[in-house]
Amino acid sequence: MPNNVDFSGKPFHFIGIGGIGMSALAYVLAKRQLPVSGSDIRSTHITRRLQSVGAHLFRKQDATNLEFFRAANPSVYEEMPTVIGISANGGISCELSKSHSLIPAEKVPLGLPQVICSTAINPFNSEYQAALERGYPIFHRSDLLAALIQDYQSVAVAGTHGKTTTSSLIGYLLLQAGLDPTIIVGGEVDAWEGNARLGDSPYLVAEADESDGSLAKLAPQIGVITNIELDHPDHYESLEEVIGIFETFAEHCQTLVGCIDCETVKSRIKLTKSYSLRRDLGADYSVDNVNYQPYGTSARVWEGDTVLGELHLKLLGKHNLSNALAAVAVGRHLGLKFDVIKSAIATFEGAKRRFELRGKCKGMSFVDDYAHHPSEIQATLAAARVRGGETLGLQSDQQRIVAIFQPHRYSRTLTFLPEFAEAFGNADIVVLTDIYSAGEPNLGQITGPQVRDAIAAHHKRVYYQPTLESVTEFLTQILQPGDLALFLGAGNLNQIIPQVMEFYQKSDNDSSRALSQKA
Repeated sequence: MPNNVDFSGKPFHFIGIGGIGMSALAYVLAKRQLPVSGSDIRSTHITRRLQSVGAHLFRKQDATNLEFFRAANPSVYEEMPTVIGISANGGISCELSKSHSLIPAEKVPLGLPQVICSTAINPFNSEYQAALERGYPIFHRSDLLAALIQDYQSVAVAGTHGKTTTSSLIGYLLLQAGLDPTIIVGGEVDAWEGNARLGDSPYLVAEADESDGSLAKLAPQIGVITNIELDHPDHYESLEEVIGIFETFAEHCQTLVGCIDCETVKSRIKLTKSYSLRRDLGADYSVDNVNYQPYGTSARVWEGDTVLGELHLKLLGKHNLSNALAAVAVGRHLGLKFDVIKSAIATFEGAKRRFELRGKCKGMSFVDDYAHHPSEIQATLAAARVRGGETLGLQSDQQRIVAIFQPHRYSRTLTFLPEFAEAFGNADIVVLTDIYSAGEPNLGQITGPQVRDAIAAHHKRVYYQPTLESVTEFLTQILQPGDLALFLGAGNLNQIIPQVMEFYQKSDNDSSRALSQKA
């Protein structure tokens, strides 16, 4: 597959460099000592991490940023916070520059930059328009990923659900096995302190996104398909269109591993190796003696008709056991012994925002999860029910699961409204906030109260709070000791978790002080 991305030393400029997918690519390039710059409207721990490895960042998306590449005019202003240190645990400390400083001419990259943008960038963006006018080569984020995949012995993990966890788990497996992979994923993992790492081996593990059809550009040595569903009705009109993209991806993979528990994968995709949670489907890798516990999952793993051994993982739920089985299949294809595979999987902590325990206070647990599709919500709530009261030392009838949900995108919410309505069966209380647009225009076809009414037709306790502020206030009134507060969604709902926890921590401290004074 032809690809004109140049890794010989030409600079890269990312419009919207702080996004989870864009920043991972930029990080790998910067670590490869290639000139990297980019723009973003916010300074975050992700952008500061990029600065710490040499990327040059601008705080706004503006045409003037491209002056950075004119060697004749090197007096460009730095506007982002300056990194002043990295702690032993990877934390970054920084300070805002009090005055603009000129960039030395010798640090200005020469030559036309390769401009990288994602589907999220509006074609009328002034920085993008300037790049067009000046004739800079412009690539989609997926073009750069495709070029990197061609540059390595690559594993690309695709699927509607589970691809972040599965790609992270495979990357972690290769890392623990001493294969030192390069990793590019759509979530942050503590094991490599972010969403990407640069290895010193030929191996690359990457998450492959189907949301905009760009999956069809990728041609890895090993491909993985976890499942296939319609999840992006803003881009696809039907499931059949989605299947077509996955079929193209499958044709480009030298080896293809897939989950035949998904009927669509089983019937429509030609696989090299298959895996399943059922022994009776005849998969190349399968399990039995499965035991789902509050602190993790265990199972006996089969390779065909041969028992490989017992697998233990800290992750909860059948969906994560399936993800782990995909990692087993890839590891075995790469020649790893099962003892090495099971040892790595047993210590994997998961990616952030995938049933991530954010903290406990006053007998409550606060969990953050990225689930935003009905299937994901059902799987996450089922895992929460397993974890439930036993984790908190409670009887099952004493523990409540409070699901706090922020619908993501008008198109998705409208398309799957009947499925969302029935997805919360394992929750005791559902708290719903308004729809997170993710940049979509509001056409007035679906509203938060309509989502509430749909869920309420199947659930007795559903509460609608239109803003994050009102959700926060409501949670400070209804949560009680023993609750598992589960924040669900791909938007910005998780921003309120610290505020809710702080309220209960403060009330707990106030109670302790009052008791101390009485004593």
